[in-house]
Amino acid sequence: MSTEVASTVTLTPSDIRSLCRADAFKEASTAGICAGHVQANIIILPEKYADDFRWLCLRNPVSCPLLGETKLGDPRVPEHLASNSDIRTDCPLYNIYRDGVFVESKPSLENYWQPDSIAFFIGCSYSFEAALTASKLAPRHTELGRNVPMYRTNVPLMAAGAFSGSMVVSMRPYPISQVPKVRDITRPYFLAHGEPVAYGPDGAKALGLSDLDGSSPDFGDPTEIREGEIAVYWGCGVTPQVAVMDSGIEGIVMGHAPGQMLVLDMVNEAVCKGKL
Repeated sequence: MSTEVASTVTLTPSDIRSLCRADAFKEASTAGICAGHVQANIIILPEKYADDFRWLCLRNPVSCPLLGETKLGDPRVPEHLASNSDIRTDCPLYNIYRDGVFVESKPSLENYWQPDSIAFFIGCSYSFEAALTASKLAPRHTELGRNVPMYRTNVPLMAAGAFSGSMVVSMRPYPISQVPKVRDITRPYFLAHGEPVAYGPDGAKALGLSDLDGSSPDFGDPTEIREGEIAVYWGCGVTPQVAVMDSGIEGIVMGHAPGQMLVLDMVNEAVCKGKL
């Protein structure tokens, strides 16, 4: 972990959101930040797609575990997730799409938020990384001070109304002998993607992935797969943004930049017990 990340680990979720609001959070990602607290992926949609997106989450709970949503046109994050938080400013970086096409990344959405916008909060695998670290299984990307590598797969989502597309996965390398323990640790975090969906060369083949050494992810940063290790893959909350592009969703859509999550006040026990 970089010294810069180490310097932010002791800050509270509110502190991190304040840094983001001031465009002063400059780490590679929010991985390792505020251990014990939930982090959330974000997708912000026009109201006309809200019901279809809720249905997408219900049909694809591993990729899209829904934690909550804002009220129509109201950028305030629900209090059960984060107190005094504005979704337009409280992530480190955002992606903006127009008619299903990526436009740009910005540190604020204040110029893009629409009267018909609704923000949805999706569980994130960063939430279980503290548990892995406590068991001496720290994810490689946190050791390297990088963003987690993420990949588009050829595994189709269960379609829902206007939404279709394929699953995105995040990847963390581990020794083959440790995979059962990794599965056991992450399994309870079912609102943060839960246990892995695949691992090893056979898993990569089943997902349609050709990058077997972690050097060429579709999102995030490259990583190192060392001798005796295999790639382990989890569902990923970038999936909704890929679905937006694959489905050609009309209008202004916004989301977090991959790896740049909203850090919540909610504690990890909530995503293990489903207490939202």
